[in-house]
Amino acid sequence: MSVWRTMARQRWFQVGLGSLVAAYLRLVARTTRSVMEPADAYTRVDADWPVILAIWHGQHFMGPFLRRPKDRATVLVSRHRDGEINAIAAEKLGMETIRGSGDTGGRFDRKGGVGAFQAMRNALRENVTVVQTADVPKIARVAGLGIVMLARASGRPIYPVAVATSRRYVVGNWDRTTVNLPFGRRAAVWGEPVRVPSDADDAALEAYRRQVEENLNVATARAYAIVDRKTETESRG
Repeated sequence: MSVWRTMARQRWFQVGLGSLVAAYLRLVARTTRSVMEPADAYTRVDADWPVILAIWHGQHFMGPFLRRPKDRATVLVSRHRDGEINAIAAEKLGMETIRGSGDTGGRFDRKGGVGAFQAMRNALRENVTVVQTADVPKIARVAGLGIVMLARASGRPIYPVAVATSRRYVVGNWDRTTVNLPFGRRAAVWGEPVRVPSDADDAALEAYRRQVEENLNVATARAYAIVDRKTETESRG
């Protein structure tokens, strides 16, 4: 077993690293010039509160800074040891957490999926917004069915959201994890909401899944276009 794996299993190490990550992200947030699109995004979201916020894997680090002090929000975090560090960082930044994750085969009985799904539905009933990565592990930028099933079960809309910074480092892994860097520009873009009716059948769920995917891709492209100062034509390019 490697030294990293041994240390990553230790609670003191997880808490220390999670706290360090949270402190670093606060530095990034405080030193980046921020813009939100649309400007009245919070007014729109408040009309639908609580909502399901959809983000892509690897693009999530600045997500907690979308939460206002008055907001209660919980984020779905995997049970993996790296997830433990993410959960600690998220909680240090004022988020609540639910542990579990989706499965590449669409199974809910693995990785704590059933309990996590129930916990997210209960959170929405208690007026708590749920933040969830739309793509399932190891399949980047392809939305899974789980998020639209949650929308169907809860009656709450899905709001795709993307946060990008002009200064960043992109890791060459499956989800292109983006490490945001300080002293640049930051953009938060809210996409068009997706509303899934309670009577949606399998065919309809697939259509809504594709809609979430498309809307989130549009929001993500727009966020990067803003911080990289590209024209709309270039961002569609």
